[in-house]
Amino acid sequence: MEVNQQARCRELAKSSSFYSTVYSEIEEVGWEHLVRAGGDLSFLIFRVLDKKGRVHVMEIQLDKAYPRVPPMVSADVPYVFNLKWSMNSRLKNLVQQFEKHLEKLQAFWSTLDEIDRSLQIVDSKQASRAIPSRQIHVGLTICYSGNGCFIILFIDNNDPRSLPEERDKAFLENLECLLNTQLPRLADAETNNHLDECGICYAQYLPIGDELGPQTGSATDYTCENNSCSKAFHSMCLVDWLRSITTTRQSFNVLFGNCPYCSEPIAVKINATKN
Repeated sequence: MEVNQQARCRELAKSSSFYSTVYSEIEEVGWEHLVRAGGDLSFLIFRVLDKKGRVHVMEIQLDKAYPRVPPMVSADVPYVFNLKWSMNSRLKNLVQQFEKHLEKLQAFWSTLDEIDRSLQIVDSKQASRAIPSRQIHVGLTICYSGNGCFIILFIDNNDPRSLPEERDKAFLENLECLLNTQLPRLADAETNNHLDECGICYAQYLPIGDELGPQTGSATDYTCENNSCSKAFHSMCLVDWLRSITTTRQSFNVLFGNCPYCSEPIAVKINATKN
């Protein structure tokens, strides 16, 4: 969370009971978990790490009648949990319910991770932790059209290894036994060959304009090295964000700080940004 945004929230808290309530409840959760807060605090984004270190983002929409009106929740999950809410509930209770929901999905995501890092996914840009299906190339060994083909896997989030074979086998081994074929594996050079949106501006490309110099219209060009995070950013956005954090250090043309999502150490060159 940017320091100047925290100060803005603190000032808002003085102006109404709604702002004061939301501000105090964010403090209970921890500012380090807050990724973004809307201008009127009716929209919040929190990051939560699961037991495997995966970073998850939860978006919360608050009504002005909060907490009488329950918050609306969306997240990078295949289905949203049933929110238990009362007049005495607080944001920390919502985060705790989200954490319990993530625990139930660990085996599901482990199976998806195994598929994503091993097999050739069709349109990997669209693959996410919220989508319980994957289209995978099967090569020519079981496809006789000569043009190759693919199959669609639907993963049961409640029983992610539910193929009609032995349950004690690894998912991919089980799948290949079922198809009686060796599936083509993802080449190392292709593992990161997809474009993600920036974790700060939430766009794949920077705007086009003379004020951005050589960076105008450029795609995300920096990825967090923490494998459990791997969040993508525009270097320009990341530099602007790091400069707003008081703990950021600079050595020559490199800024040293922490990833906005997983808090792991990062370093970005300033000369990668606009002139």
